[in-house]
Amino acid sequence: MGAASSTESEREPLIFPSNPETSIQPVYSRVYGRRWLVLTLFSLLAFMQGMVWNTWGPIQNSAIHAYDFAKSDIAVLVLWGPVGFTPWLLFMWLMDKKGLRASLLLSAFFMVLGAALRSVPVTDLQLRRWLIHGGQLLNGLAGPTIMSAGPLLSTTWFAPDQRATATAVASLVSYLGAACSFIVGPLLVPAPNETTRVMVARAVVWTDTQINHIQDRIQLVLYAEFGMVAVLFAAVLFYFPSRPPVPPSVAAASQRLRYRSSIYRLLGNFRFLMIALAYAVPTGVVAGWSGVLDMILTPARVSQVDAGWIGFWSIVGGCVFGVAMARFADSIRGMLKLILVLMMAGASLASTWFTLTCLTRLTHLPSTAATLYTSCILVGIFINSSVPIFLELFIETVYPVPEGITCGVVTFLGNLVTGCLLFFLTFYSTELSWLNWCLTGSCAFSLVLILFFRESYDRLYLDVFVSV
Repeated sequence: MGAASSTESEREPLIFPSNPETSIQPVYSRVYGRRWLVLTLFSLLAFMQGMVWNTWGPIQNSAIHAYDFAKSDIAVLVLWGPVGFTPWLLFMWLMDKKGLRASLLLSAFFMVLGAALRSVPVTDLQLRRWLIHGGQLLNGLAGPTIMSAGPLLSTTWFAPDQRATATAVASLVSYLGAACSFIVGPLLVPAPNETTRVMVARAVVWTDTQINHIQDRIQLVLYAEFGMVAVLFAAVLFYFPSRPPVPPSVAAASQRLRYRSSIYRLLGNFRFLMIALAYAVPTGVVAGWSGVLDMILTPARVSQVDAGWIGFWSIVGGCVFGVAMARFADSIRGMLKLILVLMMAGASLASTWFTLTCLTRLTHLPSTAATLYTSCILVGIFINSSVPIFLELFIETVYPVPEGITCGVVTFLGNLVTGCLLFFLTFYSTELSWLNWCLTGSCAFSLVLILFFRESYDRLYLDVFVSV
């Protein structure tokens, strides 16, 4: 393993067999039915975090019309998600020292406070703008735990033959929330061009009516999201244990490295940094790309509603395919690298197709709804479905580093890439074909790194051989 292999003491289980005279005995383990309730609560919270984060991108035309937002405002509202990862070391420390319940409660509190701020119905547009930005930032502060704790939850509660599947569900549901915002927003909030059927003499009166109508519909969306987040916060407060009474596997019971030692181990492991970049660059770019997908598709004469449907199906396809591939990985353990190679090769081809289709004036490729839908959905399927496979490979590579710390580092890197991209977008948002080329290049870069990566399965070895 990378910089240094794990020692026998680091692999030693915390729970010992009843007969210590035998050299190898099965460690007593048990899986609980309540694990599905824990996974459901976590997934619903992740769903809402993704939905709140992506509220404004799909309705950017309406928000600009109703609140006097600039296009840079939309990019900044998406940017608050990556900015929320700035104190990621604090959240990883809390997860490592206090457990999943404490860190998730804090994240849920940030979410409900942020959703409340966004829905305060003030008439002063400047104050309303600051409240919305503040709410988005607070929601972003929930990201380090929501996006990093999935593998920790799966290891803590699920048996080895269900871990990748549980990781896929916990890590991809936030993407599904972002996908639903592509549908909920455009369906509930009318676009300005759908409400300006007026005569010139009555333009001022109709414009005021139109603005009030759009504001009311946006307010309805904000109220609904606040209500759902508040209910989930109460549910997590009422019941969300950090761990089961008895661990489900040897790996779940084994000793982990301390917090500081874990950080040193990760930063000194070249193989981990290599595969972390392979994950962070394409997922970071596609997060920023999908957040402004409406702006990217506008030059192709794609309406706000159609852009929402394209974004929805691209993410939903990735979530469904990701869970299926994770279940497949559970049944054929030890093949994570091969799965990633196939996924990123497909992502490279699909993103190239989408980029060339958007440049139809130069390439003369047919730019139809079918080609845009197909290419964009394939991009989402290949990149988003790779997330749980990457997370499982990270943990196998650096075990016994705690799962929360490992995934916290890589999700921070991914959000750093997203943040840099969106920060640049705030200053250069007039013509976005360069963003499509960034997506294509990131997929090809990831594919090259994966091809040269040497995989290892330390945690799987412990579960398979020590528990036999």
